[in-house]
Amino acid sequence: WLKERRITEVELLVPDMAGIARGKILPTSKFLAGLDNDTLRLPESVFGQMVTGADADTEALTYQAPDMILAPDADTICVVPWYREPTAQVVCDCVDRSGKPVPVAPRQILKNILARYAEKSWRPVIAPELEFFLSQKNIDPDYPLLPPAGKSGRPQTGRQAYSIDAVNEFDPLFEDVYDYCEAQEIGIDSLIHEEGVAQVEINFYHGDPLELADQVFLFKRTVRQAALRHDIYATFMAKPYEQEPGSAMHLHQSIVDARTGRNVFATRGGKDTRQFMAYIGGLQRFLPAAMPLIAPYVNSYRRLVRFLSAPVNTHWGHENRTVGLRIPESEAKNRRIENRVPGADANPYLAIAGSLACGYLGMTQNLAPTKPMEGNAYDSMRYQLPRHLLDALSRFRNSQDLRELLGEGFVDLYSDVKASEHDAYQQVISPWE
Repeated sequence: WLKERRITEVELLVPDMAGIARGKILPTSKFLAGLDNDTLRLPESVFGQMVTGADADTEALTYQAPDMILAPDADTICVVPWYREPTAQVVCDCVDRSGKPVPVAPRQILKNILARYAEKSWRPVIAPELEFFLSQKNIDPDYPLLPPAGKSGRPQTGRQAYSIDAVNEFDPLFEDVYDYCEAQEIGIDSLIHEEGVAQVEINFYHGDPLELADQVFLFKRTVRQAALRHDIYATFMAKPYEQEPGSAMHLHQSIVDARTGRNVFATRGGKDTRQFMAYIGGLQRFLPAAMPLIAPYVNSYRRLVRFLSAPVNTHWGHENRTVGLRIPESEAKNRRIENRVPGADANPYLAIAGSLACGYLGMTQNLAPTKPMEGNAYDSMRYQLPRHLLDALSRFRNSQDLRELLGEGFVDLYSDVKASEHDAYQQVISPWE
């Protein structure tokens, strides 16, 4: 594959706790040699790094920072389309010297959850919807972001939800995004202008959760690179603009019987099954404790406020976008749940793993959901989700069900990383203050 494309360099990508691509870049010959002699290595400490790049205050990792061996997943190798020099990228798993997976790696966390489903002969299906904002280059981060100018030369000044002309303002950029995604076999579908100023949503085709997590991981990098080519920024912050809606990563999810291929959420006659209701019950009970996986930063909780297109509760309803768990209108084979709580800033591996973990607990514990919400959940329901990161971390650390499912070591390390990021935030005096 490398020879056919005359690849000269290979980028080895490891998603860290934040979903940032860590790794190394090697000449092709050295990459191939490293596959044979296990010399493709990276320190385990990358999983103890904060989003700032600094090391977290944690005892969940040893100070010796032993090397992990990188195990490239051949299914993920693709050309990096924005480089002039023929370059490939490949997503890697991490193993120790005995060949065992590193248990705290985010990609491995998702694999572990999928293995739990496989033991029950269940196969999850995921379809993410990812929102993001475009902005002018903001070299000094003390200044607020500003909407960029498109082909007209004039920045947007108001919300243009679903506007075709507003999207067309940035046609050259989105043409690059689609071309780049095609080159990487990233399966993106529809493109719409969202409610915010210069806010866009792109939907992915439904499929295997690990493949979709890989695609979202690569897609974020792709959009940022395409935007830079047009001298603007793209941001997946949950709440980059005041008085504007935030950016979400809505997760449509269903479960298929691996033996029959049938969607277990609906009967042949189209009625909701007991497993469907139990899955909703699991999301309702455990999402508040899983919040650090789907709302990982201080800024994440600025998105989760009333009347700005984001949920504040775990209620569910049919075709209701004011609740956290929406059931879209569908035929039986496409019966699914849309989890509207995760933010665009979340690590896709951990957001998908967290959502699937909650549903799994609901199905295995046969939990019952509340009655479906009728009407506007903003008016009638109090906040049920954590309001800030420290509250979320406390619930996460103390959830025995999630600790057992995700792994004690991962929960402790991830919580320490997030707590350290909060400590770093506490040291910053913002322009508002």
